[in-house]
Amino acid sequence: MLTDIFQKLRGVTFALLLLSGASFAAEGKLTILPSQVTLTGSQASQQLLLQRDEGGLLRQQVTEGITWTSSQPEIAEVSTAGIVTPKSNGVATLTATAGDQMATVQVTIQAADLPRPWTFRNDVLPILSKAGCNMGACHGALAGKGGFRLSLRGYDPQTDFFNVVKQDRGRRVEFSDPGRSLFLTKPSGGLPHKGGLRIPTDSRDYAIIADWIAQGAAAPAETDPSVKKIEILPSRVQLKPGHKQQMVLLAYYSDDHVEDVSHWVKWTSANDAVCQVNDNGVVTVVGPGEGAITGWFSSQIAVARVTVPFANDVPADIYAQLKPRNFIDEEVNRQLQRLNLPPSPLCDDATFVRRAYLDTIGLPPTDEETQAFLADVSADKRDKLIDKLLARPEFVDYWTYKWSDVLMLNGTLLRPDAIKAYYKWVHTHVEKNTPWDAMVREILTATGSSFDNGATNFYALFQSPEDMTENACQAFMGLSLACAKCHNHPLEKWTNDQYYGMANLFSRVRAKGWGGDLRNGDGQRTLFVVETGELVQPRTGQPQPPTPLDGKPIPFDDLTDRRVHLANWMVAPENPYFAKSITNRVWANFFGVGLVESIDDMRVSNPASNEELLNRAAAYVVAEKFNLKNLMREILRSQTYQRSSVTVPGNEKDLRFYSRYFPRRLNAEVLHDSVVQATRVPTKFEQIAFPGADFQKTDFYPVGTRAIQLYDAAVDSYFLKTFGRNQRNIVCECERSNEPSMVQVLHLSNGSTINDKLTDASGRAAELSAQLQNGMAAETLVDEAYLSCLSRYPTSHERREFVTQIEQAAVPERRQIVEDLFWALLSSREFVFNH
Repeated sequence: MLTDIFQKLRGVTFALLLLSGASFAAEGKLTILPSQVTLTGSQASQQLLLQRDEGGLLRQQVTEGITWTSSQPEIAEVSTAGIVTPKSNGVATLTATAGDQMATVQVTIQAADLPRPWTFRNDVLPILSKAGCNMGACHGALAGKGGFRLSLRGYDPQTDFFNVVKQDRGRRVEFSDPGRSLFLTKPSGGLPHKGGLRIPTDSRDYAIIADWIAQGAAAPAETDPSVKKIEILPSRVQLKPGHKQQMVLLAYYSDDHVEDVSHWVKWTSANDAVCQVNDNGVVTVVGPGEGAITGWFSSQIAVARVTVPFANDVPADIYAQLKPRNFIDEEVNRQLQRLNLPPSPLCDDATFVRRAYLDTIGLPPTDEETQAFLADVSADKRDKLIDKLLARPEFVDYWTYKWSDVLMLNGTLLRPDAIKAYYKWVHTHVEKNTPWDAMVREILTATGSSFDNGATNFYALFQSPEDMTENACQAFMGLSLACAKCHNHPLEKWTNDQYYGMANLFSRVRAKGWGGDLRNGDGQRTLFVVETGELVQPRTGQPQPPTPLDGKPIPFDDLTDRRVHLANWMVAPENPYFAKSITNRVWANFFGVGLVESIDDMRVSNPASNEELLNRAAAYVVAEKFNLKNLMREILRSQTYQRSSVTVPGNEKDLRFYSRYFPRRLNAEVLHDSVVQATRVPTKFEQIAFPGADFQKTDFYPVGTRAIQLYDAAVDSYFLKTFGRNQRNIVCECERSNEPSMVQVLHLSNGSTINDKLTDASGRAAELSAQLQNGMAAETLVDEAYLSCLSRYPTSHERREFVTQIEQAAVPERRQIVEDLFWALLSSREFVFNH
């Protein structure tokens, strides 16, 4: 009966594909997924997929005109929908014939004569999760619903079993008549249920739960097979808009058996604009791009990729003409060809010099630097410029500020001397080009005074083991673990037990001195580690063995600093998150768009736009021993980075695949410093004074300090606030905003920042006006204004228009025209955006 129900349900799903109009095409060969099948037990089954295969590239699923046959139907039977079920032990060959082509797969049947003992952990809980019974909106809510509470997505099987079978004197199950059990009558509609119909009586799910109750409703046991990994098939497929594709998910268990668990998977699409997926795992392609389908089962997540080429008429030889300079170009070009996206040509020298300066040192080139670069005729001048920029002192200031965002240097959370020590620690390591893994290791294992060892301030900001865990994982691996503090993570594979195992690595960190009250003390805090102390797991009342995520535990009685074990695991080359996270952060600085977006959201269910490129770039970082300058150099040298931001026909809609450079607004600090450099009028920054501060606001930063040189975000600056500086209250890139707004437009046009600097008697506008009075040619003045603001010479039309305005104006009015010239350039999109 159970097999018949399952056949019926799976057949309906497959019929949807038949109705979608997907048809067999003769191009390429046929292949069957999975490539080999082993069914264990009388209730096992497997959905087979027939795909077009063109040179190893899987394309459209074949759903029409297929004849499925079994060489041994008494061993394995296959339905017209491609569903395999066992009949007896042995081996059979299944054949799919479509037109004049065919494909085969071998099927092994074992334990076909043994009944399936359904388990609460591996069978009942997945049904509840698929039906939504243990979600936050239903019985998975903190207080449950109607007096019945389940753990969110089944993260606590033992408690769930108790609540189902034993709570309230076991009123929810009837062993003698499973159909009368409240556990079935409510979700099946037999009795009123606020959650509506969840498990129909004619479904396989209903039959499994009924059989489990009839078998005695066994409790979850330690001997139950556990899911070791899951896999979606096809893992990568290329489709066209309108195509449909059935996804299949296989679960690999600890006892070495494999099951098709597709029916109980929670399916989601990472990009609905490319493809969407329904509850049955049927993908519908919507538009071009690279999408990802994620499948969640038993607290595990797998990802499959769907490539949908753009409908462009790209000459066949355009990709062959590209000459990649490094692995970046190789992977980007390969994806552009896969997506049928034409690349923009390389940008001109004026664009490149400004772009490289802004992205590498946070300042535009001076007019003299621009002139020298444009006049240089050597073929390798871009490479030479890149090396010079990476060696500039401004590089140190810029990247110190970048890492200070990640490490949350915030004067409202730390006292002045502590902030200075923390900033100096970061600055010194950037100046020395300390490898990133060494910096992180030093932070994680830091001890001593917050004044003498600035790295200890990481622990002053986060003073509980839980906070230390969450912020270390977010800052250094791009992983948000906060959800796992209360239950298994709903979007990731991390469990509640893993969270507390990780947090227990910080349980012996202690400090004396300042405890966080900004009104008391000088901010000095001494960090040390004790030899005893455990963090209790609230759910169990017992501590979890101190264990890094997916790492090896250390004994409770180990007296060494547990953070050393954590640091060894975190910065290890085989850690899949550490290298990828810092690679993605560096990449996003130069391209404005991370390979993973958001840049600090590296969960498996948020895949990269180019996974192959991210893997190779991270591997390069590891091979270069985390010397981030080397990665930056490769990025800057690549044709990918040097492409024009001007679109070509066919790549206008590309926002993730780097067929062109993506223009973006300068961040607050870089924009401010660019204005200062162009006008030659510095800003006087004032530190925000908090209660008990023993310094004057005007004495903290000397005149001439650039915004990028500020120790922290606790600075009173309307400009920086308006343009979205990072407040550094949490470890999240979301605190910085580069989105343009009307307030920003109004401030650039009418605000004090630009206008006051243009009218300043010591500024560049005043200087050039005086030189104009003393005989400077109007053409020279206009050229200098353009070079200083936009890093290029004006076009002949632009020069002619401004020169005419200057020469026709009365002498007293020329100062105003010079100011207007600079105002027009500094408030232009060309200045405000890096392009």
